[in-house]
Amino acid sequence: MAVQEQFIIDTKGKKTSVILPLKQYQKLMEDLHDLAVVAERRAEKPVGLEEMKRRLKKDGLL
Repeated sequence: MAVQEQFIIDTKGKKTSVILPLKQYQKLMEDLHDLAVVAERRAEKPVGLEEMKRRLKKDGLL
């Protein structure tokens, strides 16, 4: 299924806005949120596998 965007143009024919299907918009918002989280956590020290397993077990997720 091809996604079909629709554009709103001003009186000079310049595109000023876009209309997207709701699902595509939601996906874009999720991607934007994920990128923001990555940017916020960029300076954090990585966690090793064993430490992550320990944390998940502590939280009852593993």
